Amino acid sequence: MESSVRDVKITCKLGDRCTSDVVVRLRTQDGRDDWLYCHTKILTAKCKYFSDRLSDNWPTCQIIDSRSCVDVFCQESDFDYHVNLIRLLYVVIDGSVDDLWHGVRNALGILQVAVELGCPEIITACVNYIEAVAWEESEEEEILKIVPRLGSQAEPILARLQPVNQSAIVSIFVSAIRFATSSPPPSLNDLKTSAQEQLEYMLTEDDDAPLLTADDNIKYEVKECVNKLFARFNNSLAVLLCDSTESFSEARNIQLFQSYLTDLSWACQILNKLEIMREFVESWFDASEKIVKVLELGILTTEIIEIKLRAIEVTSKVLEAIGYGMVILPTAKRLEIVKVWLPFVRITKPMIDSVTMNSDNALALKFDGELWQSLESSFVSIILALPSGDQAEVLTDWLANDYVRYPDLTEAFEVWCYRSKVAKRRLSLLGDEHGASNSI
Repeated sequence: MESSVRDVKITCKLGDRCTSDVVVRLRTQDGRDDWLYCHTKILTAKCKYFSDRLSDNWPTCQIIDSRSCVDVFCQESDFDYHVNLIRLLYVVIDGSVDDLWHGVRNALGILQVAVELGCPEIITACVNYIEAVAWEESEEEEILKIVPRLGSQAEPILARLQPVNQSAIVSIFVSAIRFATSSPPPSLNDLKTSAQEQLEYMLTEDDDAPLLTADDNIKYEVKECVNKLFARFNNSLAVLLCDSTESFSEARNIQLFQSYLTDLSWACQILNKLEIMREFVESWFDASEKIVKVLELGILTTEIIEIKLRAIEVTSKVLEAIGYGMVILPTAKRLEIVKVWLPFVRITKPMIDSVTMNSDNALALKFDGELWQSLESSFVSIILALPSGDQAEVLTDWLANDYVRYPDLTEAFEVWCYRSKVAKRRLSLLGDEHGASNSI
């Protein structure tokens, strides 16, 4: 049977009026009426609609000309797809020819017609093609609108769009976080950046829920990866401190140190989303004096300025976590971290502003101006949470300094003045209330 149909297809050609025994009239609501000269054996072999329409069991089969002319009504937008489907009925579709479809959009249109008219062989071929090739975003949107209406035979097309089970998501997240924090060679920086961006995207709640809901195991894995990254950063810090002059003259040491700082800045984003910043904040606190010492040794070059920027980025995120109560540190540590980073920041900002205004490489210093404001707010929050005597010490140093403009601690100064002035009255009132309650 198959070989006979193949032979018929070879001898019959679409549009050959000499051999045609049936006309297919493609008609639209807009009045379009095209005639295609076809062959009954071709149409009925692979299409249920034509097989039914041209059979002896069709209700109007005895009417004159009903067997020699078949009407097919369609929308104007689907007209060409109907023509293409009829042409495909004349083609041997056995998987050996893959260039019949002329793109995803055309194949999708033919698929709809094939489902409507009942052409299983063409349906299978369309599905196999669409499922196997890449889609543009607009094509993907169209697939999502159309394919779900076509039934189970078209379901394989949607396989790449189905939700992934949680274990697969966890596996790829763990692999990506390990790679993103592994400090790969510079040749893989683009891949590392992509992994970091996608990890952040997986955890972000936007129009959709986060792709991954982190449990204790995921949080543990992330902390372990970041701790290993921090260990490598500490080793790099030790190298630079060991022989600072020679170390800073070696480009590789500078690049490696900068790379670690950039990765640590990104790691803060992930740790914040997972609400597990404590260990990172403790580690940054422990290393702060060494970091500042190394940064103050570097000569004023664009590379060193960029390194200082990266260090300030990380510090800003650490101070934000402390200042807004996401990580609770003892008073002594909060005071210490202010004393270490406040002088560095107020001296470094004018230096950076000067470089970014005057340097030809200013565009390379991609620094968010809002970060300065965020850093200033964090300092104010931390200072206001210190004991009043410690606040006075910090504010005295600030007012006496040449770099009083940044960070602007005016708010902290005003609050300290107010609290100090009313402190005795407040405490005396509390004492009176306490005494009154005891006498009752």
